[in-house]
Amino acid sequence: MGKIRQLDEQTANMIAAGEVVERPMGVVKELVENAIDAGSTRITVSAEEGGISKLTVTDNGCGMDAQDASMAFERHATSKIQDEHDLFDIHTLGFRGEALPSIASVSKLTLSTSDGNDATRVKIEYGKLISVSSYPCNQGTEISVEGLFYRTPARLKHLRSGAYENSLIQDVITRFAMSHPEIAFTFIAQDKEAFRTTGQGSLQEVLYAAWGREAAENAIPVDFKDFDYHVTGYLIKPSVTRASRNFMHVFLNGRMVRTYRLYKAIQDGYEDFIVKGRNPLAVLSIEMDPHLLDVNVHPSKWEVRLSKENQLEYLITQNVRKALQNTILAPKAEVRQPQEKTTYYEPIRMKMEEPAIPPVVQEPEPVYNGLHSLDAAPQATAPVTLPQETEEVPPVVQTPQPEVQTFPEMQVIGQLHGKFILCAVAEGLAVLDQHACQERVHYEEIRAKLNVNPAMTDLLVPVTIHAGNDLVARVAEINAADEDLHIVFEPFGPDTLIVRTIPLWMKEVDAEPFLQDVLDNFRNDTHSTYAHMEKKKIATMACHHSIRFNRNLTMDEMREVVRQLSRCENPYHCPHGRPTFVILDEKTLTKEFLR
Repeated sequence: MGKIRQLDEQTANMIAAGEVVERPMGVVKELVENAIDAGSTRITVSAEEGGISKLTVTDNGCGMDAQDASMAFERHATSKIQDEHDLFDIHTLGFRGEALPSIASVSKLTLSTSDGNDATRVKIEYGKLISVSSYPCNQGTEISVEGLFYRTPARLKHLRSGAYENSLIQDVITRFAMSHPEIAFTFIAQDKEAFRTTGQGSLQEVLYAAWGREAAENAIPVDFKDFDYHVTGYLIKPSVTRASRNFMHVFLNGRMVRTYRLYKAIQDGYEDFIVKGRNPLAVLSIEMDPHLLDVNVHPSKWEVRLSKENQLEYLITQNVRKALQNTILAPKAEVRQPQEKTTYYEPIRMKMEEPAIPPVVQEPEPVYNGLHSLDAAPQATAPVTLPQETEEVPPVVQTPQPEVQTFPEMQVIGQLHGKFILCAVAEGLAVLDQHACQERVHYEEIRAKLNVNPAMTDLLVPVTIHAGNDLVARVAEINAADEDLHIVFEPFGPDTLIVRTIPLWMKEVDAEPFLQDVLDNFRNDTHSTYAHMEKKKIATMACHHSIRFNRNLTMDEMREVVRQLSRCENPYHCPHGRPTFVILDEKTLTKEFLR
């Protein structure tokens, strides 16, 4: 008797703080979420030594009166929800009422707030209330956190350098700016401005501030939906990739979350367009009925549960792939200028007046209709006679025409080193990788043939797979889900499945591990489509049947390669994600010849 005791409030708050506040970045996340819920349009975060020494969050939201300012530090005190029914219809970022008491229990916290009529300051040191007093301040709230984790050394010793903690804080502020571009965010680290947005509501402007000019210029807007989900945002063209997966951001009803299945859905949409080992950049904001989203999973609110996650994964993957296919993805090669040699001594030059040089009258260049031909002889140009009097011509206002996403018209002009096909295009010179082009053509041909009407073969020895009682009982569901694989599982005992007939392409595959993967995907609710499961195998088959390097082609063969490539669904990348051709811009070539 007497072994079980109820913990005191301070100890309970410190335990909660271990879940809510893992490091200074967690403090920023909780305080900024409160600021957003308060209707702020400007939020400023400043950090010293990565927020370990001092952290301040200032907003211009609705603020609080004296009673609410004191009540906010009581555990599970919140203005976001009223009863248990509100947990299924949450429209705010915060709702648990744990953030402020948890932060106050492991730091020295000062809150200054005003609702426009009443201004209050509250001071708390490591869970102990020091003072509550009137204090003049502007409308809004400012929370200053000092000495974070000084009385919990076990947590303090796991923090890293101030620069590293600052980078985590800036990352979370960047995510807030992407999910709420209508709010102006400012981050000040070590008294220097590190990040700023204007709050004009332009997500592309935020992308420029966060990821730079290249990403912002290559951003593709997307807007698609089904009955339950509405997805908007930007996809960055596959010409811009990263080694890390941390540049895919997904927001659910304006909430930043970590949902690896949706990250995988984005990667699957990019699969045909980027090489292995690289990751895309994307920002997707998903709106849905709050009843489909369970955010009451973890105190930090990074983890959520979706009622129809498979449906959302399929929606994202298909529309990401469609958006990329409808965009001109041919990369443009950049010719690097040679660097000038550094001269350590340069004699002083006298500035002298140069004699006037008469202007050079350039003859107009001949104009060709269509593409330039290498065999065409230059035409003689007639002398140009300038009229004595010119009539004023009103300026013609040109309306910008939408860019048509079509395969560029190519005229074959030759081959380079038995590897590359050279073609003249409207923009300049296109250099085609003949092996990659044939890989793409054969990949789509093989995939279409095998997927639509595959040749089947009977096995002399059927493949048996230990699946477990649960999957044997669901064999009808498995066959329905994997219908496009053209594989039929049959029960063979209480916990075993058997396959008697397989598609012909599986003869070169180790069938048992492949079929085991199919069952594992079904058990994990992963969408097992034919194209996804056999992409690598089909790509390998296409590679083996394609034109090799160092093979000379006739003009007719090169034209046929270009014609077949132009008819592909994705002519810009091979099955492995490498580009099939690049374009050398005519302006760049002209510049190289000092014209």
